[in-house]
Amino acid sequence: MNTVNPLVSVVIATYNMSAYLPEAVESVRSQTYGPIEIIIVDDGSTDNTAAVVDQWKKDTRVRYVHQDNQGQTVAKNRGISESTGEYIAFLDADDRWKAAKLEQQMRFFDEDRSVGVVYTDTVIIDEYGRETGRRKIARPQGRVTEQLLDDNFVEFGSAVVARHALERMGAFDETLSMSIDYDLWLRLSTAYLFRYVDQPLLEYRVWSGQMSRKMLQRTDCILRVYEKFAINHADHVAPSTLSRARASTFVTRGYARMSAGEGRVAAIREMVRALGFDAGSKSAWKGIVKIIIGRVS
Repeated sequence: MNTVNPLVSVVIATYNMSAYLPEAVESVRSQTYGPIEIIIVDDGSTDNTAAVVDQWKKDTRVRYVHQDNQGQTVAKNRGISESTGEYIAFLDADDRWKAAKLEQQMRFFDEDRSVGVVYTDTVIIDEYGRETGRRKIARPQGRVTEQLLDDNFVEFGSAVVARHALERMGAFDETLSMSIDYDLWLRLSTAYLFRYVDQPLLEYRVWSGQMSRKMLQRTDCILRVYEKFAINHADHVAPSTLSRARASTFVTRGYARMSAGEGRVAAIREMVRALGFDAGSKSAWKGIVKIIIGRVS
């Protein structure tokens, strides 16, 4: 590490998460790395969030910003604009960090100015904070644009981003309501290296009320992300990679339509759209067969 560590700004956007917010904030306050600042952006909560935040009023590292409800994207960008650190980390109000997270990540930025994002592995916890498993996927590093188009392997709360990278490539796209992190990672990956800490330093909470269950809305946003990428950055990947990514998303939409009770015709229509982008998509062909023979409900 440098003799003087750079300031890390931690942005926590929250909406009606007072039950979990203390765990999130305390996991940041307990970091072995310093200096840090914590910006809590309350996106118009109607619960007792303001009262909960009052417990940290004597900690000068914690700043509370309240705004009218404008959605998570605006709230996160507000946090970035309020921050002063050379590096910015993100944490959702229902997740937690392990104590050594930032310390393990920050050394990568010292080593190479071309590193824009450092992320970590993740452990899944339930609504009571109990560990339930891990997402067993590849976690690439280096130039990762093509791999990102196959899968968003960077959990939002695991990432630390260099401010100069955000200033160059832009922050969160406020026209998107979901998949805003995926859009950001793709853009950053076209200009910066990603580094990975092979330790489960983010505790990602999975619970019944999560936004991640709104799959059709999420896939709508992902397709818009790909449209933007095709316009602005398509030269960074082979055309087949982007086509394959679009096809995979339409397959997901097909299953989502079945889950939403929209019926077989609607689901098969999405699978056919997938084949329009990747005629050899095994997942699309398998999906069509499963839907026809009634193996998907």
